[in-house]
Amino acid sequence: MPSLRLQGLAFLLLMGWGVWQGIAALSSDAARSRLAPVMTGTDFLAGRTAAAINHVMAHALPADAWLRAAGGSIRYVLFRSGGPQVRLGCDGWLFLTEELRPWDGAAEAMAARTAALARIEGRLREQGVALAVVLVPDKARVQSASLCGAPLSEQAAARHDAAFSALRAAGLARVVPLLPALTSEPALYYRTDTHWNQRGAALAASAVVAALGDVDLARDKAFRTEAAGEETDGPGDLLRLMGLDRAGWPRPAPDRERRETTTEQDGSEAGGGLLDDTPAPEVALVGSSYSLNANFHGRLQEAIQGVVFNGAKAGGGFAGAAREYFTGPTFAESPPRLVIWEIPERVLVQPIEREEREFLARW
Repeated sequence: MPSLRLQGLAFLLLMGWGVWQGIAALSSDAARSRLAPVMTGTDFLAGRTAAAINHVMAHALPADAWLRAAGGSIRYVLFRSGGPQVRLGCDGWLFLTEELRPWDGAAEAMAARTAALARIEGRLREQGVALAVVLVPDKARVQSASLCGAPLSEQAAARHDAAFSALRAAGLARVVPLLPALTSEPALYYRTDTHWNQRGAALAASAVVAALGDVDLARDKAFRTEAAGEETDGPGDLLRLMGLDRAGWPRPAPDRERRETTTEQDGSEAGGGLLDDTPAPEVALVGSSYSLNANFHGRLQEAIQGVVFNGAKAGGGFAGAAREYFTGPTFAESPPRLVIWEIPERVLVQPIEREEREFLARW
């Protein structure tokens, strides 16, 4: 019957499409990098090869981005949901679920981390290095008027004040609160991204430097910040978590900005590197993706009037960047006069993983 032949043809086409998707995924550079270390008989018998293949098939299909976009669009339109990692506010504002939820063992994690910061400050002081701890408030706190019903746990609501009090109680000499600066104007975070926007980053940098008056720094460099001539889309990590970063419509409109760049006044880009024939930077910045976004690093150099080595790490949590910096050759060979440790408030209460626990125990 014609209908059966059509069904059979459709089944064969679907199977062929699936085979092509699988072959393309396993042939990608990302797949080769993941599979190469586990292509041994021992790995195969232990199940590691199969686990790596499953990961590739789950994340590297050519159609994956478009399937995620279709699923994200349906979820957004029909259910007004951003998925498990994103909560919808009003007027296109999006918020990271991590900022809103409670965490088990929050008080113990915060106590362990603040005690570690005090120990690290003491060790740095012995080496003639000052430490400034910069507490970054959650976007949900700064832009709370745009939550519009997104559920905020009691723990999250009280977290910033609890964190600031704990840092002060630990005896840290320099704890920089950014909440006053970041609530001094409306909309200092991106609508569709977790981080502060360029104006928020500039105000945060100025607030940090204003709190460093007692630190002896040369302050002998001049920097200038300029904006690009044309607007482009902002970063939009929350759109990506919703699966809508590649969707044209329907989705919340992306942020728009004129991308800023900070350079030394002689025109050389202010990168804070250590490979040039120049003195090592007096200031080092460690922290999270906040220090990598919206030109915060450039604005910090402009405000501090000096080159700042940027050792921040996206996804590094509380101590990922600090662990790499303090145990690496840069700090050992060229210690700065000042370390600025930028910490998002929410990471203070999140569970402490093994690598971080071992680092904190050593320090």
